[in-house]
Amino acid sequence: MRNLISRSFAVWALCLIGLAFISAGARAQDNDPALLKTVLAQLSSHASVRAEFTQSRENPALAQPQVSRGQLLFVIGHGMLWQTHEPYAETLALTGSRTARIDAQGQLQTVRGGERGVSQVSQMLQSMLAGKPDDALRQFDIKTQGTASQWVLRFVPRQSRMARVLAGIELDGGSFLQGIRVDLQNGETTRIRFTDTRDAGTLSALETRALAIP
Repeated sequence: MRNLISRSFAVWALCLIGLAFISAGARAQDNDPALLKTVLAQLSSHASVRAEFTQSRENPALAQPQVSRGQLLFVIGHGMLWQTHEPYAETLALTGSRTARIDAQGQLQTVRGGERGVSQVSQMLQSMLAGKPDDALRQFDIKTQGTASQWVLRFVPRQSRMARVLAGIELDGGSFLQGIRVDLQNGETTRIRFTDTRDAGTLSALETRALAIP
């Protein structure tokens, strides 16, 4: 169960990279450039964000969706904390250089193996938000729809290698990101909905330490 949910989280992190990539010059199609600019401005105006999340993973091989719930903290330039409450308790700290699990005593334990890809994805995200695009990320065509108060961004893979695995990504929101949908070519779908999204405010001592914030 944990590996499956971690895998879904890695896909979600890839979505955020795709979002950051738009601002770095990805080609947008069939959409209003002014709307795209407005969406980016709205999202980048929040240096740190907290939200509740519900993640659902559906697969043709599964009798029922796998659902997890928890909280997210994202700080531009430092990383994110992904705190799962259900169906089990676990907190992952993802920074530009590592993935660490925070134990019940608040100690960080570097994760090796299963979530290593998540750490790499998080590192790429930080680079994108810092204005350092990687050519490897230039794999999506992006389409926009809606208004500044309720928009949808659709990502379609441009390279055949990615398209063999990923059918598409859809983000929706307003002043904050509200939802993500990832469709894989094998029929698997991951949906994440964010609620009570707000500016993070003051971080706790543990959060500051976990994200290596001076």
